Amino acid sequence: MVTFSVPFVPINSASWGPPSINSATEDGVTSNVPKSKFHLLPYAPFSRSDRLGKVADFTQPGFGSPQQQQQQQQQGRGGRQSYFDNRNRWSSGNAGADNNEGFQYRVDPSEDNFQLVDTTKSSSSQRKFVAPANKRRQQRASLRQLNARRSGGGQSSAASAMDTSRFQRAPAGGARRRGGPQQPQPWGGGRGGMGRGGRTGWRDRIDRQASVSIQADWVVLDEFELNKLAKLKMEGAMPKEKDVLWCGFVDQYNESYDKISTKNSVPLKRFETKEFYPVTTTDDPVIEKLAIEGSAKVFITDAILSHLMVCPRSVFSWDVIVQKLPDGTLFFDKRDSSQFDFLTVSETALVLPPTQKSEDDPEGVNTLEKLSLEATSINQNFSQQILKKYTTASRKNFDFPNPFFDEEDADGMEPASVGYRYRKFTFADGTELICRCELHGFLSSKGGGSASSSTAADNTEYLTAFALHEWDPKSVPGAINWRDKIDTQRGAVLATELKNNACKLAKWTSQSILAGANQMKIGFVSRGAKNNSYDHVILATQFYSPMEFATQITLSVPNMWGIFKKFVDRFAFW
Repeated sequence: MVTFSVPFVPINSASWGPPSINSATEDGVTSNVPKSKFHLLPYAPFSRSDRLGKVADFTQPGFGSPQQQQQQQQQGRGGRQSYFDNRNRWSSGNAGADNNEGFQYRVDPSEDNFQLVDTTKSSSSQRKFVAPANKRRQQRASLRQLNARRSGGGQSSAASAMDTSRFQRAPAGGARRRGGPQQPQPWGGGRGGMGRGGRTGWRDRIDRQASVSIQADWVVLDEFELNKLAKLKMEGAMPKEKDVLWCGFVDQYNESYDKISTKNSVPLKRFETKEFYPVTTTDDPVIEKLAIEGSAKVFITDAILSHLMVCPRSVFSWDVIVQKLPDGTLFFDKRDSSQFDFLTVSETALVLPPTQKSEDDPEGVNTLEKLSLEATSINQNFSQQILKKYTTASRKNFDFPNPFFDEEDADGMEPASVGYRYRKFTFADGTELICRCELHGFLSSKGGGSASSSTAADNTEYLTAFALHEWDPKSVPGAINWRDKIDTQRGAVLATELKNNACKLAKWTSQSILAGANQMKIGFVSRGAKNNSYDHVILATQFYSPMEFATQITLSVPNMWGIFKKFVDRFAFW
């Protein structure tokens, strides 16, 4: 039988590594100890920071014959030390570095005839020196600070904030926008990202302008983090809704707009004689009357309520005024000079629209402010165009007329087809809320109810109408040309809009749910020409159920009410 003998392993109890021959013992005997075949090999000290590099790199200086080294120095390759050269030079400064001479490569003089064949194509121009990435980022930050100082002398702080918004994240693949500066790569990719390999992405952050200037005498009562609000849920049952008043009128929906496509698109009309009334809470005479009667303790409009409910998805700055009476009644208002009633464009996109004019856009039609005005106008005109012309049978008048329309001051104007539905929501703890909601039209009655009736006895289906806006698909990263894909891939178009306008779509959905609308009509409106912000065409329309659409965009109704209930409880406590 073959036996296996355990080889002798010397033990070093004094330090790391194998012991010297004189100190190696076996059972306490120092004589007749077999010598290891590596006993003459010098020990190479190492450091924890050392990393494995290339096994062989013939492009580094110091390799090859003396003639090749001299040729490398003449070509300028010997003047730059690579990362591995610096690391090896640092490691050689440690103690015991002289023992590494056995590992250093020596060129044999007999190998002078050996040559390496370079198969790479030589560039015609001489290689230019390029500054490292961190140096370029420092220079870019210095230029931005210098531009901010220059603009501070003759411009306002808002203008300087606009300049910084030009430096934004570029689309995937490092694409560069025409007429603009070189955009840094997205986070997590490249050397300048916040992911692996970069720590200076914060320098390219966007400084947005505040919606209101903070005064020095204001006192901070509490702070709410948006990411924490997204995790709230309504405790107990959902609020019970009840209709209080119906005001205004709505017209019937025109079914011919269901057949619109890119081949038979319809130009968008401009309803210059239609008047819209974005009245705030305290200026509403109906809410004032209900507050005097003590119908509820909280009063708000659907525009403000929906924005608070989906505020975790917002990116732009916003503010809301809350007035509290001595008896604890709360009024949620918007500021007179705020941009609350204007729709946002590409709010949640990777690259925001520019804030200033450029060479490609001398008139500034693609700036953030102009796009907001354009989207708001498109949304209002679309909500009126998809309705039938006024007839006695195609209009549903509610119990009370439009509370904001005055015939004496009409001057040729007429109110738009908007029905104001004042609804009371009662929470489980007894808190009562009255919200003014808006409806834009109705579908054909299925139960044969009268067109002038506003009761729930007739099976009338009410709808809300909104319009998405395509302005320049090449300026939006990842955008899809609607004229090419909207007929065959409408879901992909909607998914892209959901990514770039997540907050706006969530607000429309919450407004439809609050108003009790049965359907939500979304239109896809595009410009007739890329640089023409006045002529538009309707490419497609689509009906969505508000509750089902909320599920598709991951909008939770318990989270919506949980966020607002937290605000109400905090304001009632102060």
